[in-house]
Amino acid sequence: MKFNIKKSILSAAVVTMAVGGVTTSCTGDLDVNPINPQQTLVLDEDALFNKLYASFSLTGQTGGAGNGDIPAEIFNNEGMSGFYRMAWSLNEFTTDEAGWVWSDAGVPELLHNQFAASNTFSFAMYYRLYFTITLCNSYINQVGDAQKVAEARLIRALNYMYVMDLYGAGPMSTAISADLAPYYTRKELFEFCETELKDIINDLADEGTNTYGRVDKAAAYLLLARLYLNAEVYTGTARWDDAMTYAEKVIKSPYYHLNKESKNGYSAYQMLFLADNNQNGAQYEAVFPVLLDGQETRSYDAMNFLVFSNYGASENEAVPSGTNISWGKCARVKGKLVEKFFGSTPAPDTDNLAEMVAAAGDDRALFFSKGYSQYVTTEAADEGFSCVKFRNVRSDGQSAKSIEFVDTDLPLLRVAEAYLTYAEASIRKNGLNSTANGYINELRARANATQESSYTLDDVFDEWAREFWFEGRRRIDLVRFGRFGGQSEYLWEFMNNIPTGGSFSSNFNVFGIPSTDLETNTNLKQNAGY
Repeated sequence: MKFNIKKSILSAAVVTMAVGGVTTSCTGDLDVNPINPQQTLVLDEDALFNKLYASFSLTGQTGGAGNGDIPAEIFNNEGMSGFYRMAWSLNEFTTDEAGWVWSDAGVPELLHNQFAASNTFSFAMYYRLYFTITLCNSYINQVGDAQKVAEARLIRALNYMYVMDLYGAGPMSTAISADLAPYYTRKELFEFCETELKDIINDLADEGTNTYGRVDKAAAYLLLARLYLNAEVYTGTARWDDAMTYAEKVIKSPYYHLNKESKNGYSAYQMLFLADNNQNGAQYEAVFPVLLDGQETRSYDAMNFLVFSNYGASENEAVPSGTNISWGKCARVKGKLVEKFFGSTPAPDTDNLAEMVAAAGDDRALFFSKGYSQYVTTEAADEGFSCVKFRNVRSDGQSAKSIEFVDTDLPLLRVAEAYLTYAEASIRKNGLNSTANGYINELRARANATQESSYTLDDVFDEWAREFWFEGRRRIDLVRFGRFGGQSEYLWEFMNNIPTGGSFSSNFNVFGIPSTDLETNTNLKQNAGY
């Protein structure tokens, strides 16, 4: 049963009045008093709670466009202003995985690793995160239900984790206040998120007992594992043991587990990204699914974005997306990612997905290559393969609710992350070992890929790409492995706007804080290099 988030679209007037005017200072000066002195604001707890979850998939109050959460002066294209689409753009376009054909404002700078603090996507993402943090603060400070407040605190912590990762530092507020928010360093944000996630665990629902689509204890465990895996980047101190401890809690969950069931010609891996992934077995891998409904949750964000942007007419004919909307394959796969599956051997030129997967020896190689070059050499439209990983079709053969917008839920957090987190942390702490090998081999067995007797850190680095490609996390892994800014050993197409790749400064391992917030809040400091 899907969690009903329709109400967040139709009944969130109080939310709009409370936070709709956040245009300059993202964490202060929220005047919630109505202009009309005869009007009294009444909190609609359900609408606000639903809005917290809807913030991961919707961009406003009326659907795909027309009444956006982010004011037009910050981002004048509501369709691009969603949490996931912007996070994905910052974490994929800047890396060895994703390219883009259109010259949308802000995208070329990301693709070429030459972005400023004013970059459209970076600028708007900052305000999107603090918009949701403000919603969370409003709910947390007005509602008494312990479990729902714990869920709101987890969502707030997740948004602060994105602030910490993307911007390195930023304003911190846990309440609605006219005071200027204090500046928190990356280490201070880390400590806040760590404390917050640990503090709420006992108030969260036990694993598998909450309504599908809402978080429970496993989500807190997995976020803590992610936090600790990246602790050396965020604080300068490695926390490998803690990363393993919390990853193992997810791996040994009494409810969540890797999906290993295939059906009607769809592999177990494909089942994770189909329109019935809330009931085909994949729901047990989705620790935090962002819910999509083709009739009720219409936006150009989340899974809608992933499906629409990766399909053209040729792709739809050979590997149907399940929608009648196609953006003409404006997204594309970089050749460096394809190498993770094929090495130095060229991938086949084919529109047959079974042939592609068989040639790769890996079910995760969900590429469409017919008529496209493997590598992006001039950034022309026919360069780079297509991604046919995400689809609006059901494994049971039934029709999706809509062919205009997708039913496929977005697995924002899934169990497979715990397996690779444990394996990486274990190898970094203890060297090659059988437990790490076993966890990697479980993922590879699920993908019908060859299993090896041992894996190095380089192998783990590649496995992160194979398992999670195009899922919006690649930049995080590149930074942790020292293969993003400030190095010249690992290169990809048009890195630093050089066709064969070139190095760029380590300053760009974080994005810049928007100048508008620096001007409004004198407590803040700009990141080096911006």
